[in-house]
Amino acid sequence: MTLDELRDRETLTSADIDAFIASNTFPIVDPHGVTFVYRGEARSVQLRNFVFGLPTAQPLQRVKGTDLWHLHIDLPPKSRLEYKFEVDSDTVKGWILDPLNAASAGDPFGANSVCSGWGYERPDWTNPDVDARAGTLEEIQLLSAAFGETRPVRLYLPARFRRTRQYPLLVVHDGDDFLRFADLKVVLDNLIHRLEIAPMVVALTTSPDRLKEYGADPRHARFVTADLLPTLESRLPLIATPAARALMGASFGGVASLHTAWQHQGVYGKLLLESGSFGFSDIGQHRRGPVFDPVVAFVNEFRKAPGVPAQQLFVSCGIYESLIYENRSLLAFLQDKRMQVRYREVYDGHNWENWRDRLQDALSWLFPGPLWMVYE
Repeated sequence: MTLDELRDRETLTSADIDAFIASNTFPIVDPHGVTFVYRGEARSVQLRNFVFGLPTAQPLQRVKGTDLWHLHIDLPPKSRLEYKFEVDSDTVKGWILDPLNAASAGDPFGANSVCSGWGYERPDWTNPDVDARAGTLEEIQLLSAAFGETRPVRLYLPARFRRTRQYPLLVVHDGDDFLRFADLKVVLDNLIHRLEIAPMVVALTTSPDRLKEYGADPRHARFVTADLLPTLESRLPLIATPAARALMGASFGGVASLHTAWQHQGVYGKLLLESGSFGFSDIGQHRRGPVFDPVVAFVNEFRKAPGVPAQQLFVSCGIYESLIYENRSLLAFLQDKRMQVRYREVYDGHNWENWRDRLQDALSWLFPGPLWMVYE
């Protein structure tokens, strides 16, 4: 039973609503958009979406004489978005996950319901593969002169790791979050197993104050370059050339990656920047709040004199996030004849699964394995 068929009936019973719920999956997706549905007595129900360009809250309409609510929005094919319902009733008040939708995605602040638009499918290489040999995770304690304290760093070592071989190095900002919310270890295991990326050592860093330290803080650039890199190169068989070193981060982690490479040009050959929080101001004051002040100061300086922070840069951003303008604007300053830039825009937002879904494209270009080296 469709929603239109339900609405066309002159009288509706609870059994009719039950039949409608049982015969559909939610939200209801079609080639042109998506219909959100909520069932329950309420004074109001609103869709709270995380799509820049749409109203933050959109009201669902009640099917007359029932406790069924609905809202249709246009959505391009292959879109993916995260959302919640805001319900005002005697029993429910506030933001909740969609009770009819089991799909959700986590982040450090909780979870959101997930809508997969027409044609979107989770990439198979993000799911555990029983045939893929697993790499290992271990933790080291790093005494940092830059911060004057000891910092934990996790290390990913690929399956079949041998000290008689040499490996490229990928440094990941917000490493624990990439492991938890973007399935980074699964992705690395799978892509290495499939020969799509080279076996590599991955250093997973975290910060106790990421908005400050990742926000173009010179101490963090020294931490990565003067503390972390020499320590890893003294302990592990790494290829000690810029072309074999990459920095990676999303959001403020993207700022930290670009800033570190810009402060220490010639050290890192590759950058993977996802939805970077590259706030800037052409004139007047920026409007992103005081936490962005050092970021804006850095990006303004970078735009004046970008130099060559790396030889290869993979940059991605979701069309549904407010940072799309800043990331598009950054391209003009990156597309220098001395730098190779690959840029991707997707119908997604500022979230971990967007960043997860870009990893095959990014890593296979930055660190191609035997498969891509043969066929590309």
